[in-house]
Amino acid sequence: MFTRIISFPFRYAFSKLKRRIGKLGTIKVEPLYAFGNENVIFFKGRVVESYKQSKPAPGKTYFHNLLAAMRRYAGSSVSEAKVEINYHGQLKTLESDAEGIIACSFENSLDHTKGKDWICFGLQPDEGIIPEREKICIDVFRYPSDHPLGIISDIDDTVLISHATRVGKKFWLSISKNAYTRRPFPGVSKFYKALTHDGKNPVFYVSSSDWNLFDMIRDFLNYRKIPAGPLLLKDLHVDLRNIWKSGGGNHDHKLEKVEMLMDIYPGMKFILIGDSGQHDPELYAEVMKKHPGRVKAVYIREIKAITSQRRKLLEAKIKDPETPDIIFVQNTQQAIDHAINHKLIDTVE
Repeated sequence: MFTRIISFPFRYAFSKLKRRIGKLGTIKVEPLYAFGNENVIFFKGRVVESYKQSKPAPGKTYFHNLLAAMRRYAGSSVSEAKVEINYHGQLKTLESDAEGIIACSFENSLDHTKGKDWICFGLQPDEGIIPEREKICIDVFRYPSDHPLGIISDIDDTVLISHATRVGKKFWLSISKNAYTRRPFPGVSKFYKALTHDGKNPVFYVSSSDWNLFDMIRDFLNYRKIPAGPLLLKDLHVDLRNIWKSGGGNHDHKLEKVEMLMDIYPGMKFILIGDSGQHDPELYAEVMKKHPGRVKAVYIREIKAITSQRRKLLEAKIKDPETPDIIFVQNTQQAIDHAINHKLIDTVE
């Protein structure tokens, strides 16, 4: 247990030491995303020391959920591990960085209409490395760069009830609940299904949560039947001492990731969804200012009252006639009604 609770940055050095003396456990490559367009695909993964994590369930006790949270945040990322990635015969060998991250892109010359796309990866044999599995293949989330519509959504307090502005409550939710007991806002599943037209339009989740929460968010979306899509989370590692900070801090990375999506899909227009708790309105206003005509609607869940001064500053940023108003909503149904009235969706089932 001692090796599990060493804090950042010593954990990475300790992981290297364990490898040198042959005490590093079984290693796995955790795929984080694989997505792209008709010309290029992007892959990101993380090399971590495997740990036993029981499957989340509605009946798990607070104690079980606390242990799961501790394992999630105290697990060791493995640096300097070599990973071979195969995308339809294109091979790349990457070495994981200090946070265990690997990332690359591949040129894509495949006809998008020809069924599912896939990418495979596996750890290369090396001294002190014991792979959990020899090779893994996953689907690639791929849409044409001129697909007419995509959705970019925040997660905390937009889809998932998180109380991000209330530190104590957020911390308690983080350690006492799991993917099956965390709650979505009412109506989110049916709204997102309508926006995506049951998978015809892509959805991208851009969040300030860190990668340690990847499995929880993925399982939560699946369990609540909320449309899946690439999770673009925060790269900076968060350790066991500051779980409650995940989702906070500087949000520049969110703007960078939204800009990246705008570049990858230059012919696509977007619906942006966030909340008023932190900086989503300002971030989305900046996006609309930089990309006039690319945003069809902005929905902001008003979990924190918007002051008149804040509204004026936002309105000053989006004076362009091609720029839609930011729609502040108290609940999902208000967003659904607006989307139907503006012919963004037909009906909601």
